[in-house]
Amino acid sequence: MSLSAKLDAVLDRFAVLEARMSAGSDGGDWVALARDRAELEPLVEKIRALRAAERDRAGLDQMLADPSTDAEMRSLAAAEREEAITRVAELDREVRFALLPKDAADARSVILEVRAGTGGDEAALFAGDLFRMYARHAAAHGWKVDVLSASESELGGYREIVAEISGVGVYGRLKFESGVHRVQRVPVTESGGRIHTSAATVAVLPEAEEVDVVLAPSDLAFDTFRASGAGGQHVNKTDSAVRVTHLPTGLAVAVQEERSQHQNRAKALTLLRTRLFEIEREKQREARAADRRGQVGSGDRSERIRTYNFPQGRVTDHRIDLTLYKLDQVLAGEALDEIVDALLTEQRASLLAEADP
Repeated sequence: MSLSAKLDAVLDRFAVLEARMSAGSDGGDWVALARDRAELEPLVEKIRALRAAERDRAGLDQMLADPSTDAEMRSLAAAEREEAITRVAELDREVRFALLPKDAADARSVILEVRAGTGGDEAALFAGDLFRMYARHAAAHGWKVDVLSASESELGGYREIVAEISGVGVYGRLKFESGVHRVQRVPVTESGGRIHTSAATVAVLPEAEEVDVVLAPSDLAFDTFRASGAGGQHVNKTDSAVRVTHLPTGLAVAVQEERSQHQNRAKALTLLRTRLFEIEREKQREARAADRRGQVGSGDRSERIRTYNFPQGRVTDHRIDLTLYKLDQVLAGEALDEIVDALLTEQRASLLAEADP
């Protein structure tokens, strides 16, 4: 099907939705129709703008081809035609991108996992820096951060921390953060002033819903235990922490951050579903490995994706060769959007290039 035919089909579908909504229907149907219409509307607006720009360009072409057009009008038309050509090209790219298949997980909340890698105590401190960066970034976007489990290091960092970040479109913004993050700085434990290199691993998983992963009660084993770490006397006196094991796979998760065993149980099930959901998504990704040239990086957790260099005050994303001399702003969560936007732009360009014949 040609691009023009695809666009006509979208416009026809939109017209049908509007006609059915105008005709009226029962509540359930109307809600579904309204949702479908809302999803299509941004694309329809771009298509209409593209068609209008194409008509403007055609009109200018006709004016320039007409021998009766005087010199002054011809000069104006030529200038406007250059602008029209640029406008048509921009809208055409936007429409083609909007037609590309979307990752249905982009709109979801996420489970964020940050783990210290090579570097001992310094790696744990860096893992803490990364988690706080994401927490501040989430707050700036109006997302909610809820820690599910944490293992603190002696110096105040994290050997591992797992959190839920809730909001609309979180995965679509944070999915490129999965991978190995490297830091170069003088550790607080270094008396000689030497720069050390440490690393932390980040995983961003789209949060699974109950309909995505059905957990049969017979497949689950629950254990309760006393929570450890910060939290006052309460954590030492009650068995509020919960560990759930998925018997078919042997996958186990534990949550201890809430004071209520019931709350920890619910969050443990959410975490288990999410990890099982990611296992299935990974199987699908591997099956489509030959078609993944349009991705920005592989998303492999073993891939070094970014370096934070403290002596030079810079952050470099190695996937797109982007360097920002805004280390403090990035770690404060303020300038992280600049990196994310650049990654999304690169992905968009790659997807469009792959989609073009």
